[in-house]
Amino acid sequence: LIQLRSGHIGLNKHLHRIKKSPMPICPHCRTYPETVSHFLTQCSEYREPRRKLRAELGHKASNIKYLLSDSKALPALYRYITETGRFAQTHGNV
Repeated sequence: LIQLRSGHIGLNKHLHRIKKSPMPICPHCRTYPETVSHFLTQCSEYREPRRKLRAELGHKASNIKYLLSDSKALPALYRYITETGRFAQTHGNV
């Protein structure tokens, strides 16, 4: 959670900044920088997990501040992260 809040997490925007990725661009949509916001609310690769997140949280699922700070949102956020598998290799099953 702290890594998501700070942006210091294994997404290409951060990895590029610390010279661990050649580009900051999302490896899935290849259009936008892979930021926390992009991962949580925009990337087309995670359309189905995001649909489930929105079904559970409603319109608040698009609010990054809500997702990362409201204790009511955290279980749904963790399910979303697990379902995407984006951090499975580095963080295991969230």
